[in-house]
Amino acid sequence: MSIEKSKASEKIVIIDYGAGNIQSIKFALERLGYTGVLSSDAEEIKSADKVIFPGVGEASSAMKKLKSTGLDTLIPQLKQPVLGICLGMQLMCNWSEEGDTEGLGIFDVDVIHFEKTLKVPHIGWNRIKELKSDIFEGIAEQEFVYLVHSFYAPVCSETIAKCDYGVNYSSALQKNNFYGVQFHPEKSSEAGEKILKNFLKI
Repeated sequence: MSIEKSKASEKIVIIDYGAGNIQSIKFALERLGYTGVLSSDAEEIKSADKVIFPGVGEASSAMKKLKSTGLDTLIPQLKQPVLGICLGMQLMCNWSEEGDTEGLGIFDVDVIHFEKTLKVPHIGWNRIKELKSDIFEGIAEQEFVYLVHSFYAPVCSETIAKCDYGVNYSSALQKNNFYGVQFHPEKSSEAGEKILKNFLKI
């Protein structure tokens, strides 16, 4: 099977729950030769080869949207590779200080606010380091990625990459088939596209 046919046959579902960065993810997938399907339908999500769980917004309101469609119980049960991006990653954690929000409990860590002495949101380019997963294959230590966030997941046993903004924190997490990145791969230039491509090859 050719690479093109393989890409065409891959079903990639982007979970549609009103998150703000869906179109930029779709465009990033298209640049890599893939097509992403937007869906909130449980059966379609379960039938996907890969699932992307995006997120730009506020944790408590986003979780309410997930609960209203039953996605809060579906997502932790998924068996295929799942990639949470930014707020998507944070919602995959146990709890978020933002809106005192109970998360999906996939990653065993709580999300907390940056110290008051730091300018928030942490916005712009920063370096990732101590890379520990296949999704970082071909990515150099201290590579730049693009971030926009005021809350973070501390370093824990599921940390697969770190970033430094006043404190070392988790810029990426992994547990079994679940991956999460705090940065936006769809906005992180060639490095971000490479990370997305690595995820799609899993």
